[in-house]
Amino acid sequence: MFREFTMRPIAHIRSDFAGKFGVPRQSGLVEALEALVVFEPEYRDPAALRGLEGFSHVWLIWVFDRAAREGWSPTVRPPRLGGNARLGVFATRSPFRPNPIALSAVALAGIEKTAEFGTVLRVRGADLTDGTPILDVKPYLPYADCRPEALGGFAADAPNRETLVVECPAELWDRVPADRREALRAVLALDPRPRYQEDPERVYGFGFAGLEVRFSVEGETLRVLEIEKAGG
Repeated sequence: MFREFTMRPIAHIRSDFAGKFGVPRQSGLVEALEALVVFEPEYRDPAALRGLEGFSHVWLIWVFDRAAREGWSPTVRPPRLGGNARLGVFATRSPFRPNPIALSAVALAGIEKTAEFGTVLRVRGADLTDGTPILDVKPYLPYADCRPEALGGFAADAPNRETLVVECPAELWDRVPADRREALRAVLALDPRPRYQEDPERVYGFGFAGLEVRFSVEGETLRVLEIEKAGG
């Protein structure tokens, strides 16, 4: 007999990404990206984190809240295959699932006490949009969670960490806070475009750290065209 379960977020992420576009396709691809896990008031008891300081990485279990939809499809088109082939939804990490649940392994950079949010987790390498609800946090166990012999199916080959050469005028780069520049450069180098779009005339844009970044790509070069305050 099936039972239904109701889950409530225990936390939300505070990240530099205002929307889905630009977010790395997997966690850990851009370690320079920092984010905060901010717990809901009822879960801000520091005792709930006792012992977590001994771990270097944690699992975030979260919700694809911006992809939730009615119904589901048994097959999806993975971006890794250029959107041209259909695979079973349970053979992919597509956000379009019967239950829109995701997991990300992130580096635990610190456990900090703040005046506004109580105790928070500072993490690196997260692939979550700002405000994403988090259902749970679990420690990453190297002896159990790391399987070097595992097969990766259609995604066996790791994506290149640097796929594009990023060109950006110095006057635009200076508009990015110094502590965010390396992360933004790495995000751009990963090529944020959908894999099936290669129009050199098209201008793309996404929100990052309160900024709107616009760029175009020709061949292996990404050119930043504008960086301005979001909404400016």
